[in-house]
Amino acid sequence: MKNTIMAIGLSIGITACNPSDREAVNPFLAEYATPFEVPPFDKISVDDYQPAFASAIEEQVKEIEAITGNSAAPDFENTVVALDQSGGLLRKVNSVFSGLNSANTSDAMQALSREISPVLSKHHDDIMLNPVLFGKVKAVYDKRESLNLDKEQAKLLEETYKDFVRGGANLPAEKQARLRELNSEISLMQLTFSQNMLKETNAFQLVVDKREDLSGLPENLISVAAEEAKKSGQEGKWIFTLQNPSVMPFLQFSDNRQLRERIFKGYINRGNNNNENDNREVVKKLVSLRLEKARIMGFDDYAAFALEDRMAKDAASVYKLLDDVWTPALAKTSEEAAALEEMMKSDGLDDRLQGWDWRYYNEKVVKARYNIDENETRPYFRLENVREGLFYVVNRLYGLTFTEIKDIPKPHEDAIAFECRDAAGQHRGIVYMDYFPRASKRGGAWCGSYRSQTYRDGKKVAPVITIVCNFSKPADGKPALLSLDEANTMFHEFGHALHNLFKDVHYYGVAGVPRDFVELPSQIMEHWVLEPEVLKVYAKHFETGEVIPQELVDKIDNSARYGQGFVTSEYLQASFLDMDFHVLREIPAGFDVLKFEDDAMNRRGALSQIPPRYRSTYFNHTMGGGYTAGYYSYMWAEVLDADAFESFREAGDIFDSATAARFRDFILTPGGIDDAMIMYKNFKGKDPSIDPLLRNRGLK
Repeated sequence: MKNTIMAIGLSIGITACNPSDREAVNPFLAEYATPFEVPPFDKISVDDYQPAFASAIEEQVKEIEAITGNSAAPDFENTVVALDQSGGLLRKVNSVFSGLNSANTSDAMQALSREISPVLSKHHDDIMLNPVLFGKVKAVYDKRESLNLDKEQAKLLEETYKDFVRGGANLPAEKQARLRELNSEISLMQLTFSQNMLKETNAFQLVVDKREDLSGLPENLISVAAEEAKKSGQEGKWIFTLQNPSVMPFLQFSDNRQLRERIFKGYINRGNNNNENDNREVVKKLVSLRLEKARIMGFDDYAAFALEDRMAKDAASVYKLLDDVWTPALAKTSEEAAALEEMMKSDGLDDRLQGWDWRYYNEKVVKARYNIDENETRPYFRLENVREGLFYVVNRLYGLTFTEIKDIPKPHEDAIAFECRDAAGQHRGIVYMDYFPRASKRGGAWCGSYRSQTYRDGKKVAPVITIVCNFSKPADGKPALLSLDEANTMFHEFGHALHNLFKDVHYYGVAGVPRDFVELPSQIMEHWVLEPEVLKVYAKHFETGEVIPQELVDKIDNSARYGQGFVTSEYLQASFLDMDFHVLREIPAGFDVLKFEDDAMNRRGALSQIPPRYRSTYFNHTMGGGYTAGYYSYMWAEVLDADAFESFREAGDIFDSATAARFRDFILTPGGIDDAMIMYKNFKGKDPSIDPLLRNRGLK
């Protein structure tokens, strides 16, 4: 292990100094003297990470050596718990680094992440492939029946042992050596993919210099585009980007078909532009490396390896779910395409429907059929009001309250901090919210944490959570007005936050849940967004304060299921693509990533006008890691969330306290102490049904 420490020090350029000196200048190496012990973001510089990572790794190495060097017989406390609690400083440093590297990165941080990635991979492998450590864990595991462990302790022991086995501890030495190489390469390739995608997204600009070319676009979008141009030194013009709040409404509303085509092609060709950010070879390399890793671990393909410890268990179960929804979704999509083509003809356009036409003519059809468009609803969805509606729902369900805190360090100046307290007034945690896009932030929306819930010296430590979004920016001097989709996103991500706020576990090793269960707490929150009782609380016109009229609510409700063929199909296509890559058992030398993608879509009869929600070269969920062979999880969890919300309906009250208490106790609180399906059955009392999902999407 001493050689490991030396290698780490050399690889990330540590200059040795004494611990007290380091603590005096490095905020990570001392206790946080901040409100609620949040990270002192204002005092952290990029230069602090290298020495902090080195100290953290060195500290955990010593903790592992203390376990392996202990002459006492291995038991649950001196081996399993000691291992679980090791690496505290590393968790502290890495949570901040990874969080900020996603939400507010820089060239220096991206360079550092490429440097640190293989170091962290090696450190993890040094633990998982430590034969003495594994021997001690196995000795405890082998006598598990006689240890009188409670449920949480038993689960920790089981998961710890399984982690070692899945980490390669049972492999012969030569395969362990190759596994180390693969883990390092995969980690670096995933990082490369994500960095390339961010660069590609930021590189594209659609510059409009004629006012007539803005025809059809909402004034708010035009104002934001003008501000974007001004910041870029092109005052008097308008710049539209590939950030979702810019590109999606442009495709939805722009009357200029040629410009829609340009921005659409810019969007779907990210990572496929024959430049230094091209991701095609990265995808090919990643799929090959993952397959080799799966083979070394004794599996036929990577999906089999990844799914082993998820709810789905195997690829056949995933494909069955996707196929069951694909058939009605494809039929619905074909109906929608015919309606759009009719609208094109009535618009005087005698041409074939294209990808850059779909959102535009879908908006026209919705307006014609239901007399509603997004610009009519946005004024009632002021960001701050939507947030208050969210807090109202959470308070009614669980008794939580949220109070904004001004005087507290923040991960970015745009972030807002809230303290959460429970019904008894006890502190539950801190939640940061960071809403708007910027070049230093990756796309999409996510919920992360700067500190996970844990116990320290027998006392519960509350989490520090961050919700990061890319919502439509407010025009200068005006409030941010959200689309219905963005309102859904706010509720969705807050569901993840609730999962973190209510989780109550004593060990890090049982804090997580399977990937295909993790979206249940988030997706169920979306069901409250458009409930009439909730709309009356928060959907108020930003200028007049008028509550959204019932007539408009009825229009929203009547139109809600229209377009679900498109929405469902583009999602399913990405899910199929993710699985198809990872059930491969051979990667030919001339493997063409985009041809593979086209073949996967064509054999299922997908409409050419609808690309997968994420094409291969910008599919960060799977190629960047996290949802590898797991993008299906949103649909899997939707079966659960749609079925779970039926329980509130059946109780006759969407805020039924008994149902909410069961959901809190059986879904949000246990972490991974119970098997995921057991948790669901404990809540529901029976197996989930797919029927509510199909009804909600208008597919049944």
